[in-house]
Amino acid sequence: MSNFREHTPKRRNIIKKVNSHGEHRKDLKTDYKDRCGYCNDLDNWRSIWFEIDHFIPQKRNKKQFLTIKTITDYTNLVYSCRSCNNAKRNKWPSNDEKVPNINNEGFIDPCEDEYKDQFNRLKNGRIKPNTDLGEWMYNAMKLYNPQHEILWNIEQVHILIIEIRDLVAKSPDDIDLMKRLIILYNTYDDYIQKLFKH
Repeated sequence: MSNFREHTPKRRNIIKKVNSHGEHRKDLKTDYKDRCGYCNDLDNWRSIWFEIDHFIPQKRNKKQFLTIKTITDYTNLVYSCRSCNNAKRNKWPSNDEKVPNINNEGFIDPCEDEYKDQFNRLKNGRIKPNTDLGEWMYNAMKLYNPQHEILWNIEQVHILIIEIRDLVAKSPDDIDLMKRLIILYNTYDDYIQKLFKH
């Protein structure tokens, strides 16, 4: 078993006026280090499928009038893959915008350190919940979807390919290294094919 993620994203104090929450995409991408705040998928392979989630859903916001400031408030935005954003939607079990979770149902803001404690990764890359609240989020956001496991494996294989390429550059006549690189590349390609089947 390994850590669910190495980095807890932290939102900067961005208060610039924007007309749409989409104008925060570049800043969110930076603060979340190109990863989904919820599942930790890297957006290198699916950036067109990354969106901006309102942590407290707009439909659950009890403020009498939703203003541009409310909708574009950076502190409520999460860089999210489409899968997590669509699964989360306007789920908010407490029905109180100030209470993100109650009775082990609901959410933890992914910028809080305790979020990472809710999950681990199995050796095959599958996400595993550690707590009752983690189990609820796991099911609510469909973190069991195979794409999360596939993307994690693609990332791990990509890291190994880079390491072996560096070794091959230092020892270009090493046949064993060349064979390992070919095997890794084929594994990488297999995962890419699986990803696009989902």
